[in-house]
Amino acid sequence: MSELLDAVLRCLLVLGAFLTLPLLVGQMEHKAMAHMQSRVGPMAAGGFHGWAQLVADGIKFAQKESITPAAADRRVFELAPAVALVPYLVALLAIPLGPFFGQGNLIGQDLDLGLFFVLAAMSVGVLGTLMGGLGSGNKYSYLGALRVAAQLMSYELPMVLAAASVAMAAGTLSLIGIADAWEPWWLLLQLPGLVVFFVAGLAELQRPPFDAPVADAELVMGPLTEYGGMRFAMFLLAEYAGIVVLAALTTVLFLGGWAGPWSDQLGWIWTLLKVVAVSFLVIWARVAYPRLREDQVNVLAWKVLVPVALAQITLTTVVVVA
Repeated sequence: MSELLDAVLRCLLVLGAFLTLPLLVGQMEHKAMAHMQSRVGPMAAGGFHGWAQLVADGIKFAQKESITPAAADRRVFELAPAVALVPYLVALLAIPLGPFFGQGNLIGQDLDLGLFFVLAAMSVGVLGTLMGGLGSGNKYSYLGALRVAAQLMSYELPMVLAAASVAMAAGTLSLIGIADAWEPWWLLLQLPGLVVFFVAGLAELQRPPFDAPVADAELVMGPLTEYGGMRFAMFLLAEYAGIVVLAALTTVLFLGGWAGPWSDQLGWIWTLLKVVAVSFLVIWARVAYPRLREDQVNVLAWKVLVPVALAQITLTTVVVVA
C-alpha cells in the first residue's frame, strides 16, 4: 500500500510540475522578449512588471471559439493538440530532478532505458503538429506539415547520436546513472555533442530560428492555421512543455544534472536552476537569430550537425576504450 501511495504522490508531483513549469517558461519568454525588444505591452498588463499578462492570455484563449473546418479530417484535427501535449508529460515522468533533502531522487519512474524513453516521447510530441497540418484540409497547413516532417527526419538523427555519445561515456541508458557518472571534464569532451543536441532540439520543437513550418509570411501559421481557442492554446502549451523537457534532458545529459554544492540535500534546486538557464537560451535564440529558409534548415542538419555528431561519437569511443 505504501508503494502505491508513493507512486501516486510521485505522479502528482510530476503533473504539478508539468502544469507549472511550462507556464513559467511562457511568462519568462514574455518578459525576456519585452526587455530585449523594448516591447511595452507585456511589461504593463496588470501593473507591476506586467504580472497579469499570462492571466490575460489564458482568458483570451478561453473566450475564443474552436472551429473545425468542413474540409478537415475531424478526428485527426481534434486529436492533434492532445497528441502534441501529452507525450511531454509522459517524458517528464522519466527525468530525474535530483536528491530532495536526502530523501532519495525526485523522479516519477526510474527506467533502465530512460534516455531512449524520453527521446521517443519527444518524437511523438512532434507528430501532433504533423497531424494538425495534415488533418486541417488547408493547403498552407499541409505545406507546414511537410516541413515539420522534413525537420523531424533531418534532426532526429543528430539528436540521437549526440545523446548516444553521452550514454556511451556513462555506460548506461538510465538518466540517473548518466547524471551520477557525470564528471566536470565531460563538459569539455562532450561540448560538440551539447551544441548538436541543443540545436537539434530547437529544430524538433520548431523554435526560431527553425520555425519555417509556421512561417507567417509564407504559410500564415503553418500546421496551426485552422486552430483557435483552447486547441491553439494546447499547441502553445505543448511548445513550452517541450522547452522544459529539452532543457531538463540537456541538463541531465551534459550539465551534470543536480551536481553542485550540497547536492545531497539541494540537488533538485541545482537542476531547476540549470533548466531555467537552458530555457532562457532557447528564448534568447528566438530574439537573436532570423528565421532560416527551409533549404538552409536541412543543409545545416545533414552537412553540419550529422558529421559533428559522428565525430563526437568517434571521440567518445576512443576515450572510453583508452
